[in-house]
Amino acid sequence: MKLLASAFALAAALAPMARAADPESCATIRLSDPGWTDITSTNGVASVLLDALGYEPDVKTLSVPIGYEAMKSGDIDVFLGNWMPAQQKFRDDLDSSNAAAVLTRNLTGAKFTLAVPSYVAEGGVKDFADLSAHADEFDSKIYGIESGAPANTNIQNMINSGDFDLKDWTLVESGEQAMLAQVARAERGEKAIVFLAWAPHPMNTKFDITYLSGGDKYFGPDYGGAEVYTLARTGWAEQCPNAAQFFKDLVFSVDMENVLMGKILDDGMAAQDAAKEWIAANPGQLDTWLADVTTLSGEPGLPAVKSALGL
Repeated sequence: MKLLASAFALAAALAPMARAADPESCATIRLSDPGWTDITSTNGVASVLLDALGYEPDVKTLSVPIGYEAMKSGDIDVFLGNWMPAQQKFRDDLDSSNAAAVLTRNLTGAKFTLAVPSYVAEGGVKDFADLSAHADEFDSKIYGIESGAPANTNIQNMINSGDFDLKDWTLVESGEQAMLAQVARAERGEKAIVFLAWAPHPMNTKFDITYLSGGDKYFGPDYGGAEVYTLARTGWAEQCPNAAQFFKDLVFSVDMENVLMGKILDDGMAAQDAAKEWIAANPGQLDTWLADVTTLSGEPGLPAVKSALGL
């Protein structure tokens, strides 16, 4: 009898525990989205999976500075868009306040710097140092993204410094889509334009563009080579260990994000619909993302998600 009882005890210990992996207070997970399509797409993936795991994702559209302030005040739990080194200033501020912790590096191989259409590069603009000699062609303007973005700050600092003889140039701040619309208009007329460009992004396949060399001081080496990190507000990972493990395992690739972003930008799909379509075409990725997590109610996560998504 003792042997049988021990066997039952061992089986119970090894079986998935039918209890909440996280407390009910973790059911709603608040995510920040600065309005960038790459983060919209990764938030879409996270939302689809979290919903299938029994959580309730709550994505709030906040500019980068406001999003980080919301994390400091405890109003945001997770941010999938900590681009480094471009956002080093914000990371330093979070670190000095002990306001956030790194959960994982969710993307490698990214880049982020100024670019021009390739026909402009063929006309002699291939480096930051080439811009000033073509000021009239560019109307002395550099097109950036939304006000407050760290990359815009880098561009304005470059203009203010006098580097590359750009003192009389103007930074045009607008949203991502407005900037890309301007690129499309310039391309149709084969006019000169210099703008903020990055990968992953379907702009790299939609437009024939050339990234400018020489901007290491402001964007870092390797054409602004970047890594993207997932941050959580301090203490959240300890309060919600299962959800935190989910985000630790949730990593992406440049090719994957290019496809997801293309579905959103070019095909007009909602982020979660794009995520579901990509997952349906790549179900094996779920094995990596969900191997170590359960549902909110404590059941194995992988079969629950596959069932919820009809896979």
